[in-house]
Amino acid sequence: MIRWRKGEVVRVRREWPGAVELDVAVAEGECRALAYPPLVGRPEVGDTVLLNTTALAMGLGTGGYAMVVAVPDRLPQDPSGPGHLVKARYTPLQATVLGADEQGAPHHEALREADSVDGMPVVVADLHSALPAILCGLYADSPGIRVAYVMQDGGALPAWFSMSCATLRERDWLCGVVTTGQSFGGDVEAVTLHTGLLAARHVLGADVAVVAQGPGNLGTGTRWGFSGVAAGEAVNAAAVLAGRPVAALRVSEGDRRERHVGVSHHSLTAYGRVALAPAQVVVPDLPGAFGATVREQAAALATRHEIVTVPVDGLHEALKASPVRLSTMGRGLEEDLAYFVTSAAAGRHAASLLS
Repeated sequence: MIRWRKGEVVRVRREWPGAVELDVAVAEGECRALAYPPLVGRPEVGDTVLLNTTALAMGLGTGGYAMVVAVPDRLPQDPSGPGHLVKARYTPLQATVLGADEQGAPHHEALREADSVDGMPVVVADLHSALPAILCGLYADSPGIRVAYVMQDGGALPAWFSMSCATLRERDWLCGVVTTGQSFGGDVEAVTLHTGLLAARHVLGADVAVVAQGPGNLGTGTRWGFSGVAAGEAVNAAAVLAGRPVAALRVSEGDRRERHVGVSHHSLTAYGRVALAPAQVVVPDLPGAFGATVREQAAALATRHEIVTVPVDGLHEALKASPVRLSTMGRGLEEDLAYFVTSAAAGRHAASLLS
């Protein structure tokens, strides 16, 4: 259950759109905390804050912060803007946002009868860490295209948690972030993944959409108990809206867990069992015995999907030029090169669909 602490802000470490990182003094010493000013206001040095320390106590690699729940002596002003969509519903921090698809919203009419993304390539990935690598592959071959990130709610709910997204937006590597389901804080809010994809196309004018959960990933080591099953549902959503689903495999040569070495069981289950619509599954042309293993494992998906082998020449260099730090499960680019190259290959293939 929840672990609670009260503390005092001793310093502001850094901030990015929607989030502030703090050092907070608590009874046990100092801890690192994260506040979302749009929800709780902006804490200042000397403020008393109420903290949820559950993730910090668990030592989570992603989300290992104490979370500021309130600044009780200085509450933020009540919101005055429009919006009727409630996200993080029936939790103590439920928030009202303006959905692109809700009645009265500026884009409601554009989305009211929208039923197609007009053949837009939709790259689907399991983990949030694949997003910048996919973009590296896209922009290596097609600079200047418009790419939207459509965020599912399997990981972090606030898009503000992602420093990568903030930097990618700042560098114009993303034309916008669409938050769907219970996730919130994007440039565009949507009720479902379907309206999120439609908004990426018809509101943001994206040429390509990348769909993945927010930072963090819930997994149990069981066949079905992981949040990445939603990748298969994203393939279905892209297909029913007349998009071109491109499935990015989760591949690792550095993971110590056998179920994730080569093609992860997450990809094999999500694409092989959950995705009922056909997608183009991108298999990177990796060298040596490991590459042969990946090709052999991915071949099991050919009963439903089209296997597309993509060359990887130049992708390592493109990944090294990423504007954000590449990291997955604590491993950087050189520690798990196959993971990032595989994601970049999916981006490269999506770019080829635009020509």
